[in-house]
Amino acid sequence: MYTCRRLPPALVANVLDNFSVRLNSTGKRPSAPLGSRILTDPGDVFKHNMWDHVQWTEEEKEKARRKAEENSSVRIPLEEQGKYDTKACTYWDRFYETHQGRFFKDRHWLFLEFPELLPSSPRNIATDGCHGGQRASCAPPGGPPVDSDTRRHQHGGLTQQHKKDDTTECQPSRNGEEGGNDEFAVNATSFPGQHAAFRILEAGCGVGNSVFPIVNSMKETGAFLYCCDFSSRAIQLVKDHPDYNPSSCHAFVHDLREETASFPFPPQSLDVILAVFVLSSIHPARMQGTVNRLCQYLKQGGTFLFRDYGRYDFSQLRFKKGRCLSENFYTRGDGTCVYYFTKDEVHRLFSNAGLEEIQNLEDRRLQVNRGRKVVMRRVWMQGKYRKTHPTPPS
Repeated sequence: MYTCRRLPPALVANVLDNFSVRLNSTGKRPSAPLGSRILTDPGDVFKHNMWDHVQWTEEEKEKARRKAEENSSVRIPLEEQGKYDTKACTYWDRFYETHQGRFFKDRHWLFLEFPELLPSSPRNIATDGCHGGQRASCAPPGGPPVDSDTRRHQHGGLTQQHKKDDTTECQPSRNGEEGGNDEFAVNATSFPGQHAAFRILEAGCGVGNSVFPIVNSMKETGAFLYCCDFSSRAIQLVKDHPDYNPSSCHAFVHDLREETASFPFPPQSLDVILAVFVLSSIHPARMQGTVNRLCQYLKQGGTFLFRDYGRYDFSQLRFKKGRCLSENFYTRGDGTCVYYFTKDEVHRLFSNAGLEEIQNLEDRRLQVNRGRKVVMRRVWMQGKYRKTHPTPPS
């Protein structure tokens, strides 16, 4: 199952030099981007829970490809596939009803990988004006240490609008690119967070494992966070959290796939959109339209931050025959779905929405269960894309 190659010293040095980081001897997760704990000696594999920048041999890549091909050879009949789309909300509600807030760890690593999430300082928000809508520059906030990715990542949560009054306090226009500047977005109508100069949307927030690290780190900055999820149960858990504060955060039920569902803010009003293990839960045929619609709400110069499952991740290879819906798209035993991306697919998805690539990385790691002496090859995708052109119609 596992092969470890001793990396040449020159390659190790190159990795470390490129990322300008030092190996962390304290046992905590190393610095971003994508970590710096490099396994150079196979005998050290069980010393840590995670190793970064793992190299795959051509033989290992081919073995993974064959395994995915094998577990995709028997597919769920077409007449049965529809329920995984139409009943998706039910499956996710059951998931959150069962697990509540216990399944996922809070994502404090966000601030190392995505410093764009926060403005550089409270002063910038205050002096640049609550009404001017100027975007503050971004810098790492220097948040808490990163936790290891030893638990199953959140699968996102397709978001659905169950109650009209749950989603918004207003009904802003959905005409995509009209207005053309921040002044239009702020003055178009009254909406939650309208006076904030820096606005973030987390699409598919689940029970708030990204929400509350962000909310607690942006205190006194004047920034505002919107968060939505397909599951009404998940959103209720967010609102019941002791750190939830409507003055800095607005949680609402929303279906990202739905073409006519409105958001509680106008087009071109967001500085950042965050989608972490979310798009993979949407049927591949719906992804492009979903991303296009989301990007209509980004300001010019706004950033879309993305992290999700990568092709041939351990979780893909362990699917049994009969769980495949379409190529690289599966349903789990609880009815929730997951897709596995490549770098080329990620690039096309966002470039077709009119965004410019800043970062598109394949994050290959070795996850270790030291108690059971088991190693797992994990593959995640991470991307950052900036809005430089009007978004095409969805």
